[in-house]
Amino acid sequence: MTFRELHAGRFVMPNAWDAGSAVILAAAGFPAIATTSAGIAFSLAKGDHTLPDGAPAVSREQMFDRVREIAAASAVPVNGDLEDGYGAEPSQVAETIGLAREAGLAGGNIEDYDGRELYDVELAVERIVAAREAAGDEFVLTARTDGQLLRTPTSLSDSIDRANRFRAAGADCLYVPGVNDLDMIRTLVAEIDGPLNVVIGLGTSTLTVADLQAAGVDRISLGGSIARAALGFIRRSAEELATQGTITFAADQIPQADLNQLFARSSKGEG
Repeated sequence: MTFRELHAGRFVMPNAWDAGSAVILAAAGFPAIATTSAGIAFSLAKGDHTLPDGAPAVSREQMFDRVREIAAASAVPVNGDLEDGYGAEPSQVAETIGLAREAGLAGGNIEDYDGRELYDVELAVERIVAAREAAGDEFVLTARTDGQLLRTPTSLSDSIDRANRFRAAGADCLYVPGVNDLDMIRTLVAEIDGPLNVVIGLGTSTLTVADLQAAGVDRISLGGSIARAALGFIRRSAEELATQGTITFAADQIPQADLNQLFARSSKGEG
């Protein structure tokens, strides 16, 4: 099934940050995976989103180096976290979409947030129009609006309006991160004219796949949740080793033989 065809139903799309995590997620049976800008940034010892002043950010070149590795390693379609398209101008967004297609991505998200504030809605729409023109017929374009995630004065109705404008501009899927209330998610499903992506695993949210699919959500992603959990495991393991001298964490490791076999199959294109 193509990535576009998946959006006619309901599916879960976890997020990888390197080739190894991509292979493991695909091997678990998910029909598609995504990249995570947060996970990739953290793996490079850099920050993601709302960076402190002076903190290093990941360049588009660095991001795409990793995206190409993930796409090449994955046996299933890959959706790219393309930030805001790496530039305010519609032409810059179009260029990024072109790079995404060349990298082997099946789709990608474009945000309406520049790292400081939301783009003016008219410009945001122009950016989606440019992305659609660059995307071609098969590439699945997701338009993301970040007002709810940023906790700005933006109302839910404003976010819904943006999403519907983006849909009219050519977006295939809509994404309003930061909404963790199930009733509000039901409102998004009812009022957004197109497939909806909802992210789980942010903050203290206890939403489950079953909750969201029962509410009518089409696509569920995890953002940087698995990557942050993996880093949390590293920190807990380091603290145990440093303070207690024990390695109980080693009980959770995947045996080396299993990983060797998994990655050998992947390198042969056996999935």
